[in-house]
Amino acid sequence: MEWLLDPLNASFVQRAVLGGGLVAVFCAVVGTWVVVRGMAFLGDAMSHGLLPGIAIASLLGGNLIIGAAISAAATAAGVSAITRNRRVSQDTAIGLLFVVMLSLGVIIVSASGSFAVDLTGTLFGDVLAVGTDDILMLSGVGTVVLTAATLFHRAFMAAAFNQQKAATLGFRPRQTHFVLLCLITLTVAASFQVVGTLLVFGLLIAPPAAALVWAKSIRTVMVLGALIGVASVITGLWVSWHASTAAGATIALVAALSYFVSALARSLVRGATVMPAPAAVNPEPTYTAVPQPEMEPISSAPHHP
Repeated sequence: MEWLLDPLNASFVQRAVLGGGLVAVFCAVVGTWVVVRGMAFLGDAMSHGLLPGIAIASLLGGNLIIGAAISAAATAAGVSAITRNRRVSQDTAIGLLFVVMLSLGVIIVSASGSFAVDLTGTLFGDVLAVGTDDILMLSGVGTVVLTAATLFHRAFMAAAFNQQKAATLGFRPRQTHFVLLCLITLTVAASFQVVGTLLVFGLLIAPPAAALVWAKSIRTVMVLGALIGVASVITGLWVSWHASTAAGATIALVAALSYFVSALARSLVRGATVMPAPAAVNPEPTYTAVPQPEMEPISSAPHHP
């Protein structure tokens, strides 16, 4: 049992478990709506779009999270602006902003050679360096995300399945979409310090997708997704400790594999519980004539009482 619990003896691993667990929880809540509404590509673009804001904030000596949030918000605003042109689809707009923001970030980084070391931590995260201040910040972000998700749950639900019906019920789909974009921005901006801009997408998408295989309600997806995310963090840290691999990348890989394991387990359960009875061989199909009801003739002549 020592090899199993040995990593938890280190205080930095304990902080990593706590910080990564907080990220996994609010990523699962926001990620559920991202998966249900088919916004995965947008979430990916926003996570990559953090790089310019982080680079500028680092060069100016500002707060990295604020820079990341501004950059992610600019990505979302750019997508909304481009999609106003009906000839341009949302996927095309997201792809354009994805390339622009990522290229801009690399250009800014390349202009400063001293930022090379920090770039690795920005892209891939440094969950083992999570401190007490980071945990307090993540706790505050988690409180805001969970509160907003609770208050707008019905609006998110209605807009996710039928925006026109949501409008008739008194909800405002555009404002609801804006609030969801704000939650995604806040989530990816707060999470990049733990798993990095390139890997935050794993915790945002994979656990809710794995939970969706089993759950039948949105709330169940959120709860199960949070549990899968926390388990991915603990398992990833344990594997990273013993295999001497990058902690953030290992966590993201475990989270992504959780979907495939969940889908495979679901298929095995269905195959074991649903065993169709063998059909009888009948070379000549038979047809049973269904008697048709007699119809009274319809006369065009007017009826006089």
